[in-house]
Amino acid sequence: MDLRLTGPRARPRRWAAAAAAVVVLAGAGTWTAAAASDDAPPVQRRDKVMDTGGARIDTSYFTTPGSERRPAVLLAHGFGASKDELRAQAEGLARDGYAVLTWSARGFGRSTGKIGLNDPKGEVADASRLIDWLAKRPEVRLDKKGDPRVGVTGASYGGAVSLLAAGYDDRVDAIAPQITYWNLADALFPQGVFKKLWAGLFINTGGGCDRFEPQLCRMYERVAEAGKPDAAARALLEERSPIAVGKHIKVPTLLMQGQTDSLFPLGQADAAAKAIRANGAPVDVDWIAGGHDGGDRETGRVEARVDSWFDRYLKDDKAADTGPAFRVTRTGGIDSTDGAAQLRGASSDAYPGLANDPRRVPLAGREQHVDNPAGASPPAISNLPGLGGGGGGGLGQLSSLGVGLSLDFPGQFAHFESAPLRDDLHVTGSPTVTVHVASDSDDAVLFGKVYDVAPGGGSQPVLPSQLTSPVRVVGSGAGGGKDGTLTLPAIDHEVQKGHRLRLVLSSTDLGYASPTHPAAYTVSLKSDLSVPTAPAVRTAAAPLPAWVWWLPLAGVLAALALLLTGRRRASAGAPDPDLAEVPLQITDLSKKYAKSADRYAVRDLSFRVEKGQVLGLLGPNGAGKTTTLRMLMGLIRPDGGEIRVFGHAIRPGAPVLSRVGAFVEGAGFLPHLSGRENLELYWAATGRPAEDAHLEEALEIAGLGDALARAVRTYSQGMRQRLAIAQAMLGLPDLLILDEPTNGLDPPQIREMREVMIRYAAAGRTVIVSSHLLAEVEQTCTHLVVMDRGRLVQAGPVADIIGSGDTLLAGLAADISDALVEKVEALPGVESAARAEGGLLVRLAAPAHAGVPATVPAVPAAVAPAAPEDPARSAVLMPPAGDRETAAARLLAELVRLDVPVASLGPHRRLEDAFLTLIGGEAG
Repeated sequence: MDLRLTGPRARPRRWAAAAAAVVVLAGAGTWTAAAASDDAPPVQRRDKVMDTGGARIDTSYFTTPGSERRPAVLLAHGFGASKDELRAQAEGLARDGYAVLTWSARGFGRSTGKIGLNDPKGEVADASRLIDWLAKRPEVRLDKKGDPRVGVTGASYGGAVSLLAAGYDDRVDAIAPQITYWNLADALFPQGVFKKLWAGLFINTGGGCDRFEPQLCRMYERVAEAGKPDAAARALLEERSPIAVGKHIKVPTLLMQGQTDSLFPLGQADAAAKAIRANGAPVDVDWIAGGHDGGDRETGRVEARVDSWFDRYLKDDKAADTGPAFRVTRTGGIDSTDGAAQLRGASSDAYPGLANDPRRVPLAGREQHVDNPAGASPPAISNLPGLGGGGGGGLGQLSSLGVGLSLDFPGQFAHFESAPLRDDLHVTGSPTVTVHVASDSDDAVLFGKVYDVAPGGGSQPVLPSQLTSPVRVVGSGAGGGKDGTLTLPAIDHEVQKGHRLRLVLSSTDLGYASPTHPAAYTVSLKSDLSVPTAPAVRTAAAPLPAWVWWLPLAGVLAALALLLTGRRRASAGAPDPDLAEVPLQITDLSKKYAKSADRYAVRDLSFRVEKGQVLGLLGPNGAGKTTTLRMLMGLIRPDGGEIRVFGHAIRPGAPVLSRVGAFVEGAGFLPHLSGRENLELYWAATGRPAEDAHLEEALEIAGLGDALARAVRTYSQGMRQRLAIAQAMLGLPDLLILDEPTNGLDPPQIREMREVMIRYAAAGRTVIVSSHLLAEVEQTCTHLVVMDRGRLVQAGPVADIIGSGDTLLAGLAADISDALVEKVEALPGVESAARAEGGLLVRLAAPAHAGVPATVPAVPAAVAPAAPEDPARSAVLMPPAGDRETAAARLLAELVRLDVPVASLGPHRRLEDAFLTLIGGEAG
């Protein structure tokens, strides 16, 4: 079926008509539930694999309980990622009243198929079939039969899916694409020049050329070898770009584009805004600080604005604040307290475009000669594509802070400069200039950029956002040369009074392919520099520093806490002398969600921790881990059961809490003070004698060294984490609680944190750590407690849980269907079955002994080093070896009977896989 013959608006109905025959839901799927806090509704997640005919698409569906119909949101991921990257955002949207469907695009995550760069017959057709599925969900609001109320959002690759879905499927009602493209051919072949580094990163991130559709692979290899695109390459990318269906995108659109982005610069969003607005649809434009080259992606603000956009156009909430028609984030220097870039928003009631209210700036400079070296080497450096794209600073962010890092080689560039500016000049848009180029070859390529040059010459010129624009001048070798108008990169940048603007035209650039043959160019100016401005865009007033507001409030809260603590200490129950040497015992602990009579965050939880142990508290999101830790620290009260620390019952303000140190969700430090000064100030606030702090011992364990004398604002994330751990260790508490202590750390820092925990417990103290990094837990912890849905799943030594033999790996000679996986899971004696790398993980159900249930301990599950005295408890945690061998033999026979292509069967000893089988295959 040639979909191009029918027109884009006719396609969705044909896809929908075929969907009933094509879309197959593989198995019954898996439901899980998670809650962000005690007051938040639980989010149910359903995982399914959909066979769309050309690929098997791995999906996750998020909703909250309730019978009311709600709008739906398709949430698409970026290139090289998968649906797993979107879980937190999906859960947030679900709690806001949406039915959210995420999926891994073809060739990514667990989805099959070749990468088609949003092929209309591939990835775009998949999105339409996902809308078909949403239309059949009873909780999704319908505009009419088969037509759900649905919005689409995503960043980069997923942003393009948003635009394309709206162009090909008229059931899409609103979109919010982020840092994406309008024309992929223009993005990768600007002005006919090959953006070779970004194109290579595309191929590499996708897993290599053979992971792409064959025609894409052949196109890339052809262009990479030639060093420039051909007409067929442009046509292939344009037909997979939103520009191909631009006339059909007629829904409310929120365009959020990155300023530090050499892959998809601001001009891509500008072209999209013009086209969609011409169709009569509402369009708002937001230029965020970060982009593919790094900088601050403003994730929280962006997601909040997307939520509001969908509230207005999907929920029909006319009171929803969708924000201004145009907003730009401006960087106003560095915060002196923490070294972070100061971001402030500027806005206007209308989008100014890229050529608004131009100001002419004369440039001076004679005719200049420029050499293009053989092999186009060495190349000038404007940017390092992708540097910091994971959320780091990036060169673009550094340039916004006044740091110049570009490099142009003598003899390979021409430059023209303005006089010192008499007034401040705020550039908003794309400057333009006309130049005359003569060449000894017919094909000249130049790269234009405008520097901000400070007076005095003492500082490096700054290239705003580290962006450059190429221009290919064909015919420059004929006659006396040829004029060409160069459109420079779109930026938002303030040039201060007394500074000068410098136009540089270079023959090479690291990110692009230049002609490899040596050539000589002669370059001269034909016009002034036309600089766009946007005077109607006004910057918001700078807010007062946060501490002005929170410091007085913190003092009041601290005083109130001390008052309440003094009143409650007398009410703590009598200690249990039999538990005086036991760091922690939890018995039948329960906590209900607020405003709910029957939903539990933690239910009937019991376990015990001994001295010298490093206990890992594991479970998926919503398992109840954080709620348990908050009760343990006396921050919230349980609804049932009790917690005893060294025999003392835990209540808010209980004196025994002085023997407990905790690190939960990071620590707040005064950035202008040194690490040591912060710790000393914290300890002084406790009112305890300085000699009781054991400061030097805690610092030695944390291993901060000479960094203690430096201001905290100069610390890396890893050093801040270790300082926070040192703060929790002050007083050398007998029980140390760490919640996600390795968040944000790189592998060497994680290893250092592991050694800190092991050293601390080596002296006979106890550490409880909650973490999602199962490989680290396996190397760090001596014992584990696994929770799911608020209940204890298993407890015991790490070695027993990993190597008990109740988890088997069945190696498969071929893939099997979800239906067959379910049949395996339904076998007698099988607790759960889940796919894993290398085959199928099967967890055997522990046999019942003496009337004790096989899966949930009937008594508190001890995690002491010694084996439990109660034989029933031992049976619960680890089936006897003979039973395991018999069960394994029976399992093999049943697998053969079910025609499972078994190639091998044996015990599996990785914590990650044991954990997945314990909780039914759903990691959080």
